[in-house]
Amino acid sequence: MTGLKTSLRAGAMLAATIGAAAAQPLTVVELFTSQGCSSCPPANANLIKVKDQPGVLALSFNVTYWDYLGWKDTFGRKEFTDRQVTYEPPLGRDGPFTPQVVVNGSHDAVGAAPGEIQGLIANSGHPQGPELLLGPGKVSIGAGKAPGGGADIWLVRYNRGVVEVPVARGENTGRTLPHANVVHALTRLGSWNGDATTLPLPAASGSV
Repeated sequence: MTGLKTSLRAGAMLAATIGAAAAQPLTVVELFTSQGCSSCPPANANLIKVKDQPGVLALSFNVTYWDYLGWKDTFGRKEFTDRQVTYEPPLGRDGPFTPQVVVNGSHDAVGAAPGEIQGLIANSGHPQGPELLLGPGKVSIGAGKAPGGGADIWLVRYNRGVVEVPVARGENTGRTLPHANVVHALTRLGSWNGDATTLPLPAASGSV
């Protein structure tokens, strides 16, 4: 099953899933992971444990910078790597690493220790922001207080559920790795400066 998410990207993140006229804000949990990273499977497992938690949107973003180790990540995209790199300076990080979990765009951890992702969710607080209304072909953002410089509006398409991938080479040779809610497309829709606005949603392509 395919999911759809719109998010406001700034110091914090707000998201809503399509299906309701007015959706409540969700706690967004982004796991940056790689099939070529032997440290990632525990974090993948932790994300699976929280993916069905009410009020939580858990997403797997597979990055590409470990592909040189011998296994090309089957879900990896450069734009997901770029997204992680953009997060690092505001989070006080020198550069990207895996696994890394980011909650609401403003709190992060490795995410591999038992209960680590759940603890980060509990300590991150509830996201605040304008009302998001999702409908056929458009998303409407209500008026509110925008962060300095405004916020970017992102559309994320992902496959709901868990998918298992057998890995034939690299650090995880011979292992079958589970992934939760794998992101397969990331599109910037526009920006929001605090005024009510409506943005068009691009048509789905392929199997989306």
